[in-house]
Amino acid sequence: MKKTLPVLLRTLPLLFLLYSAGVLQAQVFSVSELRCEQSQRPLAVDPAGPRLSWQLNADRRGCLQSAYRILVADSPVALADDNGNVWDSGKVFSDRSVLVPYGGPALQPGKAYCWKVQAWDADGNLSPWSLPASFGTGLMSMQDWNGAKWIAMEPDVDSLKCIEGNTGKWKDGGPVFDKPVAPYKLPQLRREFTATKPVKRAMAYICGLGQFEMFLNGEKVGDHFLDPAWTKFDKEAQYVAFDITGELRDGKNAVGVMLGNGYYHTPHGRYLKLLFSYGAPKMICKLQIEYADGTAQTVVSDDKWRASESPVTFSSIYGGEDYDASAVQPGWAEPGFDDRKWKKAVLTQGAGVKLIPQISEPLKVMERIPTVRRFRAANGNWVYDLGQNASGIVQLTVRAVTPQSIKLIPGELINDDSTVNQRASGAPFYHVYTARGDGSSETWHPQFTYYGFRYVEVEGAVPAGESNPGALPEVIDITGLHTRNSAAQVGTFACSDPLFNKIHTLIDWAVRSNMASVLTDCPHREKLGWLEVTHLMGGSIQYRYDISRLYAKQVNDMRTAQHANGMVPTIAPQYVTFSPDFIDTPEWGSAFVIIPWNLYEWYGDLAPLRDNYERMKRYVDYLGSRADNHIVAYGLGDWYDIGPDRPGYAQLTSNGVTATAIYYQDVKILERAARLLGKEADVRKYAALASDIKRAFNEKFFDKKTLKYDRDSQTANSIALHMDLVEPQYKAVVRQNLIDDIRRRGNALTAGDVGYRYVLRALEENDASEVIYDMNSRYDVPGYGYQLAHGATCLTESWQAYREVSNNHCMLGHLMEWLYSGLGGIRQSPGSAGYKEIVIRPQVVGDIHSAAVSFRSPYGLIRSEWSDSPQQYRQRVEIPANTTALVYLPAVDPAAVSESGVPLGEVPGLSVRERGKDYLAVAVGSGIYDFRVAR
Repeated sequence: MKKTLPVLLRTLPLLFLLYSAGVLQAQVFSVSELRCEQSQRPLAVDPAGPRLSWQLNADRRGCLQSAYRILVADSPVALADDNGNVWDSGKVFSDRSVLVPYGGPALQPGKAYCWKVQAWDADGNLSPWSLPASFGTGLMSMQDWNGAKWIAMEPDVDSLKCIEGNTGKWKDGGPVFDKPVAPYKLPQLRREFTATKPVKRAMAYICGLGQFEMFLNGEKVGDHFLDPAWTKFDKEAQYVAFDITGELRDGKNAVGVMLGNGYYHTPHGRYLKLLFSYGAPKMICKLQIEYADGTAQTVVSDDKWRASESPVTFSSIYGGEDYDASAVQPGWAEPGFDDRKWKKAVLTQGAGVKLIPQISEPLKVMERIPTVRRFRAANGNWVYDLGQNASGIVQLTVRAVTPQSIKLIPGELINDDSTVNQRASGAPFYHVYTARGDGSSETWHPQFTYYGFRYVEVEGAVPAGESNPGALPEVIDITGLHTRNSAAQVGTFACSDPLFNKIHTLIDWAVRSNMASVLTDCPHREKLGWLEVTHLMGGSIQYRYDISRLYAKQVNDMRTAQHANGMVPTIAPQYVTFSPDFIDTPEWGSAFVIIPWNLYEWYGDLAPLRDNYERMKRYVDYLGSRADNHIVAYGLGDWYDIGPDRPGYAQLTSNGVTATAIYYQDVKILERAARLLGKEADVRKYAALASDIKRAFNEKFFDKKTLKYDRDSQTANSIALHMDLVEPQYKAVVRQNLIDDIRRRGNALTAGDVGYRYVLRALEENDASEVIYDMNSRYDVPGYGYQLAHGATCLTESWQAYREVSNNHCMLGHLMEWLYSGLGGIRQSPGSAGYKEIVIRPQVVGDIHSAAVSFRSPYGLIRSEWSDSPQQYRQRVEIPANTTALVYLPAVDPAAVSESGVPLGEVPGLSVRERGKDYLAVAVGSGIYDFRVAR
């Protein structure tokens, strides 16, 4: 007994580990998180071939899928009986669980389908069937719209369609005067219909241009904001699908639609960045009602609809919105309303464009931001401070005894006299609300515009409880409604250093404020889809939000914007043609090549590469046509770098460095894409072209005597390192050149919009994250700390936080990527897609002694938490089922490593895969691990 007791005690930790891993208990193995086209319950997928995804759950380690079976049915009853009466995949031997193509017969448009899946693990264990999920198919041709017509309140007139090169104030170097566009009224349209039988399913399919809100029986349908997504409306428009089954009444029903201008028509009178019009606001709609007895009814937009002016009297995406509550017609969207004074809706040809389902998530109100203080400005107006600069709209609650008007002026900053400052965010932008004036409380917010703001200046009203000798309306409340694309948050970050937590929040507010139906540069002055941000900030955003659908939409925008010669402009949708440098620059247009590749790498989605491959080739061919001996040297370059002059065009790096490096990256992506798509001739073609570009780049920009690239800028050295343009024998010296320049400047950055990401990537990839820490752990140099010290609550356009430029800008936020991939250590192996093969490799730097980072990948949650002390290093890891990982630990001897209290060598399923001079890498399967390294 004396001998066996120590043995038993030594084996207890292992027994506990086996029990916790599920070896000695009943194992849980299930399937959940079902998605169709990367959405939980999509209502309008392409019937040609939806793709299905799921995640595995297992309480034992090392769970891998070996096979699956999918059932698709046309009714929940059939599915519950395990009857895949539409498609039964049978047992498919595959580990694939992300974007698995539907393989059944052709699906019908406008129909609902339900599905479920079960899986086998590597040991042949079969999971239970998943809970059922559903998807609806969309309307893919005009025949599917059952004769629905585009309707409006008034016809289109011959008016300005677009002024080429116009930015609202200037055209070709001269001022643009008030060339009139048609003063279209903003309509509301209605139609009554009768539901005659018990309803099984009812759907609404609608596109309202420029923006719309739909109402059924007096209530708004859905919680979307600024539907539909912005597109190039002379080529394409997106419709939105709503399930209205629960909103229909037995008997009489009424549907109403309000229209705003959006990007379809920009009226004069206030600030406007662009001047164009596609015509009068208009809409097309189909209600599809399926009755329980198998019959169906459709209600479509036609000349039976009635139209009237809405209470929205002014609507501009750039200038604001006015609303006259005294003009509201109560009950206008309810059955029984007397619309005899309304006009007959006008049939119109509409945009004459292709209608496709809305691709990305809708915009929504995602957060309410209350007022934190209020004060009086020098002009006597009251100013409300929300404490946070964000995209969104103002919600006003007011009480008035007569129909008086209140002017709301939002802005990011305030002037010295405490009035709102709009100089850098687009002025004048304001809202005017005319109260009903019946003495009751009234709450209102704009429906068809938004802005970036922190402060709201109120003119024509006073806060309730303040002196009010003029009997002005009383403001009861001002609240900010933060609006953004409703892409799910998938990443979390925290560390022991408060400054880096603040930096994460600073960047995050700029990111979320610029996620609209395109990724914008700023939420006020421009609101345009500048394309360099999509790939330069892509990693930062993708760690934090699931933007798979937003980026799929942006790829479609770029495809639509591509010119006949292959050129892709700097913005998409391309609403305007800027001057040459601002319309065509390689670092921007190359997003059309880079983003499809990113969608494959991050989400395992091959479709954007496959569907756009030939057009991507055309863009690369176009760049080649602009090259001189493979050197591309035009465009904006490293925009907003920190040189001797005010920021703008690149000052420290030749344009040819960044443009050619991006050209090289494009070609390498085409080489990889060609390999994935089985195009072997193109693999050879682009491999040879990449080799030629690399040779020409080094001949042109690398001085073998000084061993420096170009002017030895941070951008030149880092982009060459990251793109693998540096010959192996020179990598160490180029790395040192980069570090020396940063150190020589007191750890200050000089790179701009393009170069900064590559500075961070090059430093992280070359084990120099300590330099990144030193660059960003201070408040006294231009950077994030500097912005925070100067009162910024979200990322500003300039490192110097200038007041005369945007103070909410999705640019230069590239450090967020490093917070997840470097400090948190969450990455994926080369060649992996969708984080199927994970790498956990935190870089412990500076005074940071702990970090907790997570990222929800297509396969499930990845978590990396570490802490460092003189006694031990601890690394806790969570790896989702159906994936594998390499976990890097700061140890040389495996004997110094334990996992959940058990020596590493005694833990089943773990093996040391790689050893370095100061680390070892442990191969693990799925599960939760707790590694400790004794010092």
